[in-house]
Amino acid sequence: MDKGEKAATVQGLNKVFASTEVVVITHYSGLTVAEISNFRRKIKAVGGSYKIAKNRLAKIALAGTQYEPLGKLLTGPTGIATSGDPVAAAKAVVAFAKDNEKLVILGGAMGSTMLDPAGVKALAELPSLDELRGKLIGLIQAPASKLARLMSTPGGQLARVIQAYASKDAA
Repeated sequence: MDKGEKAATVQGLNKVFASTEVVVITHYSGLTVAEISNFRRKIKAVGGSYKIAKNRLAKIALAGTQYEPLGKLLTGPTGIATSGDPVAAAKAVVAFAKDNEKLVILGGAMGSTMLDPAGVKALAELPSLDELRGKLIGLIQAPASKLARLMSTPGGQLARVIQAYASKDAA
């Protein structure tokens, strides 16, 4: 890698760190290329990304961002998972690590809050932004649907009573 490529890599990583909500650092030692590609597809499906960069370049890219303290985790074969949704990358990493023991979660950060591996797992248990939106919509719709059901019930009861009298007279 020449100096221009290194500078481009650092600049690209710096932009990622500046615009992301969560960063999870992992060790990927022992994973095959196919497994890492599969993992990248899973993270991309939830709106995140997984990058493998030289630790020295990643540390330089972390400088000046809120994730700068993560530099101490960058030793050995590390991968960096990021996402705009505060929970998406953590969920994807924890789910993949559950199936693959070779992927080890070292830690991470959500904004300026540093997370240890247990913190990343706890973050993964939280509902995602889309799940929260769905719950909120459900809560907003619930009173309206209950009101509609309540308004239609007397009419339905009256129709059943009339049907009962009509069938009684026919018999």
